[in-house]
Amino acid sequence: MTEFDDDTRVEAVAANDFAATVTARWNAIGGRPNGGYLIGICAQALRQTASTMGGGFPDPLAVSAFFHRAAVVGPARVVTETIRSGRRLATVQARLLQDDREVMRALATFTDLTQATDRTLILSEAPKLPSPAQSLDPLAAGAFAEITITDRFDYRVPVLPGWMQGRPTGDPSMTLWLRFKDGRPPDSLALVAMVDGAYPAVLEIGEPASSTVQLTVHVRARPAPGWLACRVTTRHVIGGYHEEDFEIWDADGKLVAQSRQLALLAQG
Repeated sequence: MTEFDDDTRVEAVAANDFAATVTARWNAIGGRPNGGYLIGICAQALRQTASTMGGGFPDPLAVSAFFHRAAVVGPARVVTETIRSGRRLATVQARLLQDDREVMRALATFTDLTQATDRTLILSEAPKLPSPAQSLDPLAAGAFAEITITDRFDYRVPVLPGWMQGRPTGDPSMTLWLRFKDGRPPDSLALVAMVDGAYPAVLEIGEPASSTVQLTVHVRARPAPGWLACRVTTRHVIGGYHEEDFEIWDADGKLVAQSRQLALLAQG
C-alpha cells in the first residue's frame, strides 16, 4: 500500500460512519495537515458510500469542501450521507470530525468517467514545460522541516521560484511537474488531493502562507501514468482573500483535473 492510500484509508464502523487517522506525513505551511489530504480522506469514505447505491460510481467528478477549523494529527471520523443516486451520477456528503467537532464538510458527485463519451472540445492547452529530466528540483537544497507534504511529492520546475531566492517576482502564477514520490500512479481519487499539493502561488507576491477556506475540484478524466503538468494562477487578492486556480494535465497531454480554492492570506 502506498503512503497516500495508507494515510487516507478509512474503516467502516457503522452505516455511513468511518474511522480514519490524520497523519503527520502531509503537513503544509504552518505544520498543519494539508487541505487536499483531508479531502482525500473524505473521498475514500464518499466513494465507499457511493458504491453502496448500486451502479458503478468509482470516480469523483466534482468535490466541494468547506474548511471550518484546522485539523490535527490523530484519530478522526468521517460521517457520510447519501443525497441522491441516479443512472450516471451519485451525490454524497461527508463531515470530517475530530473530538466531535466538525473540521470540514464535503459534497461530492461520483460517476464512471470511462462512460463519459459525449462531445469533447478543448480550447486551451497543457503548460509548455521542459521535460522533467531537463527541469529543476526546487527542493534539491533541502525541504522545509515542518512541511512534510513535500516529502510525499516530487516537483520539477523550469526555473526556481523567485520567493525561494528571496526575490518574489510579483507574479502569483507558476507551472510545474508533479508526481507521488513513492511511485504511486495518479488516479481520479488522488487528483482531488493533488490539486492542493503545491506551494501557494501567492508566495510570489511576498506572502508567507495562506489557508484554504473553500476548495472545489472537477475531475475531467482518469490520468495516464507518469508526471503531471500543472498550471497555477492567482489573479485577485481582495481584503486578504484570494482565489487559486489549478489545472492538471497528464502525461498524454490530457486535462484531467481543475480546481479553484478561496483562501485567506496568513494573518501577521
